[in-house]
Amino acid sequence: MIEIPSDLHPSLVPLAFLLGTWQGAGVAEGFENQEGQDTEACNFGQQVTFAHDGRDFLEYVSHTWQLDDEGNRVRPLESEHGYWRIREREVEVVMIRDQGVAEIWYGELAEGKPQIDLVTDAVARTPGSPAYSGGKRLYGYVNGDLMWVGEKATPDTPLRPYMSAQLKKAVDPREWVADLKDLPDDGIAFFR
Repeated sequence: MIEIPSDLHPSLVPLAFLLGTWQGAGVAEGFENQEGQDTEACNFGQQVTFAHDGRDFLEYVSHTWQLDDEGNRVRPLESEHGYWRIREREVEVVMIRDQGVAEIWYGELAEGKPQIDLVTDAVARTPGSPAYSGGKRLYGYVNGDLMWVGEKATPDTPLRPYMSAQLKKAVDPREWVADLKDLPDDGIAFFR
């Protein structure tokens, strides 16, 4: 179920399905890292947060890390921070990556369903960042999960898939605190 907070800026209502903290796992194809070396394909974990403060944008934060065969964290992969806006169905995203990349993305909210297609419009890189010339992403809200797939290109490699994940909405225990005031003091009376 998609909840729309009462203090959400009216222009952001079409993006309400993104709100919250999402956690899950996915698959990363091999891609060039900051040292200029190709990485091997791997499974990764991810946490993404879309938040708002009443203004006309969503704040976006994503952290990914490589997982071993048992699902344990091995090492960080990528971190991203950005801001999402929407005007009618046109979505714009400004994003910064920890690898020294700044991007501007444009896209569109699908007609009648919670799905967003994005493509890079501009990419700026620091001298130490890995080769990268642009990308595409598809985000969708499917059966209560947030799913996404990303493609990337470099000056030497055409656009190709590089990461995809299925994320579940994380429950924030702070939301439960409001319900605790109705419990009996000893907690045992609740079960009688």
